[in-house]
Amino acid sequence: MSKRITPFASRFCSTLDRLKDAIRRKRPGLLRRGVVLQHDNATPHSANLTQQWLQRYGWEILPHPAHSPDLATSDFHLFGPLRLHLGGMAFETEDDLISELRNWFL
Repeated sequence: MSKRITPFASRFCSTLDRLKDAIRRKRPGLLRRGVVLQHDNATPHSANLTQQWLQRYGWEILPHPAHSPDLATSDFHLFGPLRLHLGGMAFETEDDLISELRNWFL
């Protein structure tokens, strides 16, 4: 499949620039370890300009097929609060973790 040229690619690259700056300010070590980005195959994401940007900064892209059921909008409202709830906890066994998750979801 050939890569497309789109006027939205330059806007997306500007967004990636702002993201990179925010990461540099908030999590400076992350840029040195490498960024893994997941996005779909929308035209601005797969454009040559975007691919060049990603290669220049060495960001890895996780594959995400179009219309994938793996990432639903509701996930964005789930993982943040769950991360905050589990932050700092340690579990002796997997069953302890499962029990805590069940309690949190109920």
